[in-house]
Amino acid sequence: MAARLLNGQAIADQIRAEVRPAIDAFTARAGRPPGLGIVLVGDDPASAIYVRLKLKSAGENGLRADLERLPASASLAELVSVVDRLNRSDAHDGILVQSPLPDAMGPDAERRVFDAIAAEKDVDGFHPTSVGRLVQNRPTIAAGTPSGVIELLERSGIGIASQRAVVIGRSDIVGKPMALLLLHRNATVTICHSRTTDLAVVARQADILVSAIGRPGFVTADFVKPGATVIDVGTTHVTDRATVERLYIAGSVRRETFNRRGSLVVGDVHPEVVDVAGALTPVPGGVGPLTVVMLLKNTLRAAELRLENRGR
Repeated sequence: MAARLLNGQAIADQIRAEVRPAIDAFTARAGRPPGLGIVLVGDDPASAIYVRLKLKSAGENGLRADLERLPASASLAELVSVVDRLNRSDAHDGILVQSPLPDAMGPDAERRVFDAIAAEKDVDGFHPTSVGRLVQNRPTIAAGTPSGVIELLERSGIGIASQRAVVIGRSDIVGKPMALLLLHRNATVTICHSRTTDLAVVARQADILVSAIGRPGFVTADFVKPGATVIDVGTTHVTDRATVERLYIAGSVRRETFNRRGSLVVGDVHPEVVDVAGALTPVPGGVGPLTVVMLLKNTLRAAELRLENRGR
């Protein structure tokens, strides 16, 4: 029996409907909407798509959203200067610097940028203060994608407490905060990575398996315990026909989409997993919409906290 597909878009729409009245109430109380500053460096096509979606969603839901663009040739110092200006802006409650940054900025560029964002404007949850609060299970704002996964699980009626959870990927952006959020909801959590031995064997112990590594089709049926819930966080923009033909059979909707567009957004989870898992997030339409709506929720929360702190 095929897995139940978890509809991230429908749940994102539920959250958006809940958040919109609160955004309107804040705007009436503060005399301005919650404000979000987004910084995009370079011309990565996937990043441009994600930023466009975030700007559109923010505007449609009553937020002020401003885009700052820098060329791929920009220096780290120039990027930090833009962040500093947004830190000092009264109109912006949240700051988001779209990842990944150009390689030329250096291997520690993302960490230095996360450090530069004012903690109270950190709507991504990546600042050291935000991470520390999450570790202690008292976050004000947590990373958007992992928070969206928790919303997806809870609103889909999938229990977390007492379950074995395996997270494939140890990034600061998804893997680590995902593991902490699951742990704080009383799951028994294992984090796997490139040095994990017998990865498929470890993954197959999971009641809840989360993959966030950006490797198309990496998680095959051998990784999945029958009936497990599989959350596919990976989104890779694929233009290679051989990869698409390896994953999707001739005549499938996904292969036909590739034939029309010449590209495809592909997750970490192989299509064959649908025949083993009990529940599965599709790509696209699974975790992605929740990442966007959690950004709205986090920006509103940051705006409310700034307003409260000024009133004290």
